[in-house]
Amino acid sequence: MIHLLQDIRDAKDKDNTGINADLVGDSFTHWKGHLTGPDNTPYSGGHFTVDIQIPPNYPFEPPKMKFDTKIWHPNISSQTGAICLDILKNEWSPALTLRTAMLSLQALLSTPNPDDPQDAQVAGQYKKDYKAYAQQAQQWTQMYAVKKQGNPAILRAICEMGFSEDKAKLALDRCGWDEQQATELLLTGAV
Repeated sequence: MIHLLQDIRDAKDKDNTGINADLVGDSFTHWKGHLTGPDNTPYSGGHFTVDIQIPPNYPFEPPKMKFDTKIWHPNISSQTGAICLDILKNEWSPALTLRTAMLSLQALLSTPNPDDPQDAQVAGQYKKDYKAYAQQAQQWTQMYAVKKQGNPAILRAICEMGFSEDKAKLALDRCGWDEQQATELLLTGAV
């Protein structure tokens, strides 16, 4: 399982894809993935967190992924974060990696498939009134996924828990300045 960590670290060092992942705790079976919304989409400027569970039969079985960050997208449940993406189901191959799956999620944000929806309400809006869909997706991105960078109250609250300012800022950056998610990363030692 150590190759999972190396795969993500190599990707972070080699390119600027806007994806990475951190272990949750000491087990290689639970991760938090992070991806940035693609430019020229309603998700641009957003920072999205994905919960990743690695099954015992990985890489012969796909990772279980769902969005922690609320998102308005035809292929992602606006209620649960469940994802409808073929490579996370029947099109998975042992040759694919966690990095590939994260890149595929980022690509899904660029090219939704409303004909194979996870969220019928969003897919219906996408098909009937694309402008309204794009506006709502952008609003949700602003509300739930845009970094609230520089919020001194959030930084101070985390530092008061005994974490250094540098570690607190790093965790907050990785979590889009979501205080709860950053605290979880720090408490599990992922940062």
